[in-house]
Amino acid sequence: MAQGFRKLSTVVVALLAAGFCSFAGAQTTPERNMRVSIGIPEDHPSAQGAAKMIESLARQSGGKFKAKLYPNSQLGSETATIASVRGGTLEVTIVATAPVATIIKEFLVYDLPFLFQNEKEADTILDGKFGQKLLDLTTSKNMIGLCYWENGFRQLTNSKRPVANMDDMSGLKIRVMQNPVYIDAFKTMGANAIPMPMPELYTALEAKAVDAQENPITNIYSNKMFEVQKYISLTNHAYSPHIILVSKAFWDKLEPKEQQMMRTACYEGRDYERKMNRDLAAGQLADMQKTKGMTLTTVTPAEMAKMRERIKPVIDRFIPEIGAETVAEANAEIAKIRK
Repeated sequence: MAQGFRKLSTVVVALLAAGFCSFAGAQTTPERNMRVSIGIPEDHPSAQGAAKMIESLARQSGGKFKAKLYPNSQLGSETATIASVRGGTLEVTIVATAPVATIIKEFLVYDLPFLFQNEKEADTILDGKFGQKLLDLTTSKNMIGLCYWENGFRQLTNSKRPVANMDDMSGLKIRVMQNPVYIDAFKTMGANAIPMPMPELYTALEAKAVDAQENPITNIYSNKMFEVQKYISLTNHAYSPHIILVSKAFWDKLEPKEQQMMRTACYEGRDYERKMNRDLAAGQLADMQKTKGMTLTTVTPAEMAKMRERIKPVIDRFIPEIGAETVAEANAEIAKIRK
C-alpha cells in the first residue's frame, strides 16, 4: 500500500508540476503592443483593412496582440514612418510602395506607367512569386514586408481645366509622390511636377500652390479633394499598391507562430480591403460628379496610347536603375496573364 501511495504521489506531483509550469508559462508570455500607422483617413478602405487586420490578430492570439491604429498621418508622413519602422521606434506602417522605392530601387517597377491594365494583373503579380521576391528585399533595410494591399489605379484632378490629352497638361503644377519615376513621367508629358508629402497636399491645393494632383479614386474622395478640385480625368496612368511594413526589431521578438498570425492577419486585411476599395470607387466617382460638382473627362484609348509612347523613354531610362532583370521578370509574368 505504501508503494502504491508513493506511486500515486509521484503522479500527482508530476501533474501539479506540469500544470504549474503551463500556468506560469501562460502568465509570463508577454503581450504584443503595436502601433499601426497609415497616412489616410479612417474611413478609407485601407484604414478599414488595417482595422480588420488588428481584429484578426486579436482573435488569433486570444487578445495577446494589442494594436492601435493611427490614421491620417498622425505619426508622420509615409517617408517618416518608414524611417521609424526601420529604426525600431514604430511597429507597423502601411504606405504606398513609391516611397519604399527611394531606398529599395526594385520597387520602382511598380511605378512604371501603364504597367498593369487591370486589377487581375496586379493581384496576380503582387500575390505571386514576383511580389514575394520584392517583399523579401525589405529585410536588408530592417523591415519585414508582409503583403500588398490596394491603393488603386491613379487618376488626375485639377482646378484649372478638363484634361483629355497631354496638351491639356501643359504648364499644370501637379503634385506627385516623392518618387523619380512620377516626377519624370509628368514632366515628359508637359506638366510641372512638384513632389510633396501627402499630408501637405490639401493645403497646397486650397492655397493654389499647386493646380493638380494624381491619386486613386478612394484617396481623392476620402481626402475631400473635390472641395478644392473641379476636374477629374480618368487616366489610369499607374496602379499604386500599398505595402504593409513591420519593424524587424519588433518582428524578431515574435515567436514563429506569432509571425504566422501576422501574415494571416495581413492576408485577411488585404482581401477585405481590396473588395471594399473596388466596391466603393465606382459609387464615389459618381457622387463626385453628381453631388460634389466635379467635371469628369475620360481619356480615350488613343490618347492613352500617345501618353504611353511619349513616356517610353522615361521607362527605358529607369530600367538600369530598377534592374533590367527585375523589369524583364515583371513583364514576363504579366505576359503570361495576358495570354
